[in-house]
Amino acid sequence: MDTDHRAGQPGSDRDDLRHQVLDLVAPLISRFSPGRGRLRLGVSTAHYDKESAELEAFARPLWGLAPLAAGGGAFDHWELWRDGLAAGTDPEHPDYWGAAFDRSQRLVETAALGLTLALAPEQIWDPLTGRQRDTVAAWLRHSVTVEPNENNWLFFPVMVGLGLDRVGVSHDHDANRARLDRLEEFDLGRGWYTDGPKWQRDYYIPFAMHYYGLIYAALGDDPARAERFRERAAAFAQDFQHWFTSEGVAVPFGRSLTYRFAQSAFWGALAFAGVEALPWEVIKGHLLRNLRWWARQPIRDASGLLTIGYGYPQPHMAEQYNAPGSPYWAMKAFLPLALPAEHPFWTAKEADAPPLPEVSTQPEAGVALLRCEEGRHVVLLSAGQHAPWARHGAAKYAKFAYSTRFGFSVPAGTLKLEQGAFDSTLALSEDGEHWRPCEQPHDVSASDGVLYSRWTPWDDVEIETWLVARPPWHVRVHRIRNGRALRTAEGGFAIDRDQPPTRVDTGPGRVRLDSPNGMCVIEDLHGRREGELVVALPGTNVFAPRTTIPTLMGDLPPGEHLLVCAVIGLEGRGSASVGSDEWPEPPAWDSIESMLNPAPTP
Repeated sequence: MDTDHRAGQPGSDRDDLRHQVLDLVAPLISRFSPGRGRLRLGVSTAHYDKESAELEAFARPLWGLAPLAAGGGAFDHWELWRDGLAAGTDPEHPDYWGAAFDRSQRLVETAALGLTLALAPEQIWDPLTGRQRDTVAAWLRHSVTVEPNENNWLFFPVMVGLGLDRVGVSHDHDANRARLDRLEEFDLGRGWYTDGPKWQRDYYIPFAMHYYGLIYAALGDDPARAERFRERAAAFAQDFQHWFTSEGVAVPFGRSLTYRFAQSAFWGALAFAGVEALPWEVIKGHLLRNLRWWARQPIRDASGLLTIGYGYPQPHMAEQYNAPGSPYWAMKAFLPLALPAEHPFWTAKEADAPPLPEVSTQPEAGVALLRCEEGRHVVLLSAGQHAPWARHGAAKYAKFAYSTRFGFSVPAGTLKLEQGAFDSTLALSEDGEHWRPCEQPHDVSASDGVLYSRWTPWDDVEIETWLVARPPWHVRVHRIRNGRALRTAEGGFAIDRDQPPTRVDTGPGRVRLDSPNGMCVIEDLHGRREGELVVALPGTNVFAPRTTIPTLMGDLPPGEHLLVCAVIGLEGRGSASVGSDEWPEPPAWDSIESMLNPAPTP
């Protein structure tokens, strides 16, 4: 076990990942309720009840423990989860979880229980008494009859069905076939799904829609459907590899970021279903590099528990459905532990990330990904996503750029610029106090490294935005038609301010900041705005607790206006890409204008 409570340092074989599962689970052992049906990890502020939160903490470690057992890995505490399953499903036991009901959190956690029955019945089912099996079966069979949300949740009863089939318990197969049919209606082509009838195309596509589909492909009884799931996953892998740097860092984007290394679970699910979408050594590298990167991050508390947050404990960015056990969804990354040692995924030698094009435009998600600094830095440009129902939804989906080096920021208020933390977006204000960023873009298009969207922060204000990929730069073009006078603030990347900058240059049309923690330059290509440094409130950025945001400020009288700026983020001073005394030169407006058809004019 790691004494510093970090995840184990996985290498190229199964033993390292096995160690990581055991290390993550070890701090949980002492936190079971007396009846073992609940795991109590702290106070929950999620929207669901305490019983659901404690079931969540109980169930989610099974995403790692079940594959561990299926692959022959030893674990000394299966009796805790076995006894807890019996207690939690028994209406006469004090630890009873309560029955699942339509769209309830209990239904979410049934998926891990179903997978455990399917992969490790010898540990979780076979030792139960006859009465215990009856109560477990009754509770799970009931969960198959309730209605899930119409999105990736439709897979939860399917996962339960796989488990019940493995242990010989009958259930309604027709209902699950109908759910699978509905899930396939969310297919967008080229391997992309939408997560239900909404616009969101985020990590729920790889770690939910594809992940469950690949499990079904491996364990289900419908060969034609299984082949469709495999084909879509193989196609999706071609795009998804662009979301990771050559060092395994994934782009932080969208909701549920507290699930952390679940973002690489897709790569292990490919192996589980036997889908060699890329060479096995490449697939293996994508998974292991991401796990190694996460092992170096301060994401666990002093007792070893995973915390709510992303790059560090940060409850402020959590979702309304994040309880103390929620981060253990990350254990989905350990699915390939179910495979035997002789599987080609395990026998392959981990390969470096392959060379990829500098720009990957992915219209199904409304994004373009820039591969910068020889693949060490990835920037995702986003034009089409929005999730107004999600906590900080505008910041998580509708900013212009998301970076593997600089992350993005969530607001701590909208009264002052430092509260809004408006990195990588354009914010507008009538009074210089209350600010509105881009929240819900419309009329989205994405082609050849150029993204377009339209948004209306007020009824009499319409903004058309073009984002142009010019690695390592990106250029933002805004045509604004405003019926009221406005203040504007457009932020570059947020820079960690814990180390003082080595160079700063602010003035008309520019902000340039260089520090050991990174460089950001934002230049107004029309020279109409003033550069300022905004010191954001602490705890707003997903990577750095304290940041400074280079920002262009300007005033707009009523009328029609064109704002154009170029933004770059790089390693700090002394990097190989930039000389120590020179600032990088932005692309010229003329070269950008030719990429826009038609080109906007002031």
